[in-house]
Amino acid sequence: MALLILGIVLFLGIHLIRVFAPGLRASLIASLGENGWRIGYSIASIVALVVLIYGFGQARDMTPIWTPPFWMSHITILLMLFAMICLVASLLPAGHIAVRTKHPMVLSVKIWALAHLLSNGDGAAILLFAAFLAWGVIVRISLKRRERAGEITRRPFVSAKYDLYAVIIGIVVWALIIWKLHAWIIGVSPLVM
Repeated sequence: MALLILGIVLFLGIHLIRVFAPGLRASLIASLGENGWRIGYSIASIVALVVLIYGFGQARDMTPIWTPPFWMSHITILLMLFAMICLVASLLPAGHIAVRTKHPMVLSVKIWALAHLLSNGDGAAILLFAAFLAWGVIVRISLKRRERAGEITRRPFVSAKYDLYAVIIGIVVWALIIWKLHAWIIGVSPLVM
């Protein structure tokens, strides 16, 4: 469990530098340059993600804290469809989905975390998904404050065709995850939960 906690602290800590230590981020960019910062940030994120994944795998055999009802996995599967659509919308030029959700990537992470909290009752899963849900809430609040301060602006609407692309690609990615990818990557099929 200690390794999982370390992974969560490292990964989410790295991704909260802009929120809690913007001066540190600015000084690192000034000393390393923009590309140096991106390379360092990416390497640190990958290392932290590996620690998090390994720690989660090690802590996964914990005794359940609660046993979700069998039908909760169906809700998780449905919510994941929306998470995938939001994720894809965040990677495309802005359509209505991106504009209305404001920050579709953050929303995608929050939906993913909530969906998995609903269908996982062991301590490691609760810790992991609650931490990511909290991260999403903190980042969303920070983004709202930065918008009000004029530090960032939302992406402008480009075309509704990107909504169609987001839905189609999101459904395909969701179906692939349900069909094989979740079992292959995570080791658990969402269809037999």
